Amino acid sequence: MNGSYLERLYPSWGQQFKVEEVLFEHRTDHQHLVIFNNQQWGTVMALDGIIQTTEKDEFIYHEMMTHVPMLAHGSAKNVLIIGGGDGGILREVLKHKSVEQVIQVEIDQAVIDMCIEFLPGHSQGAFDDPRVEVVIDDGVHFVNQTEVQFDVIISDSTDPIGPGEVLFTSSFYQGVNRCLNQGGVFVAQNGVSFMQLDEVTTSYQRLSSEFKQAAFYTAAVPTYVGGIMAFAWATNNLALKSVDSSVLQQRVCDLNCHYYNPDIHVAAFALPAYINQAIKGVA
Repeated sequence: MNGSYLERLYPSWGQQFKVEEVLFEHRTDHQHLVIFNNQQWGTVMALDGIIQTTEKDEFIYHEMMTHVPMLAHGSAKNVLIIGGGDGGILREVLKHKSVEQVIQVEIDQAVIDMCIEFLPGHSQGAFDDPRVEVVIDDGVHFVNQTEVQFDVIISDSTDPIGPGEVLFTSSFYQGVNRCLNQGGVFVAQNGVSFMQLDEVTTSYQRLSSEFKQAAFYTAAVPTYVGGIMAFAWATNNLALKSVDSSVLQQRVCDLNCHYYNPDIHVAAFALPAYINQAIKGVA
């Protein structure tokens, strides 16, 4: 990599990282994986030329992906994680005392293995928890075949290119709906909205056809450049999106969050006008 790593998520604009040391680089059966050290961001992982996670700011993404749906639900026992091989989502899910079972479906065992070795702070031993079952499978296949029902489903996928593309399709959302308990909630990363607004509108259209409520909430994650990141939200329980901050405060307990709090939770559903206008245009 000649001492630097240039992310090329967008054709005419990107970001560059100085590479202090390459820890691991390998092309798996599914994707090209590289893990390297950077002075500013610590350990960095990229898949197919796109930054996936960094040691420094991962907590923002993982806390918002996890605690918004988990605390809105309030008593999730069975949780499904699609993707998330770095273990950050799993780590945060297991903080909730109500959780009895977590199934994590990851298409590539190599991602899990390499992240345990080189990004141990992400999972912090979560894969060894007896409540956890790891399934190596395609996410679309799993949600359309499983007989297990879930209270919360979290899709921590790559962007809709390569192996992650199928996790933004109607077939996937139909499968999610069939294995989501009544009153459950589904969330998924949906890209940096200013740069990938078409992903937001496409997800809204597809989710709206499967669920009674489709919406988005946001957070700013520094290494996901281009502005705020959007998280898709879908449920058939309309009350979950408007849980009061005082109720959320009672549920937070000892999560030891560094970004999430009940006020951030409520405020995250307030969207910029350009997102609302785009959604209204396809509604």
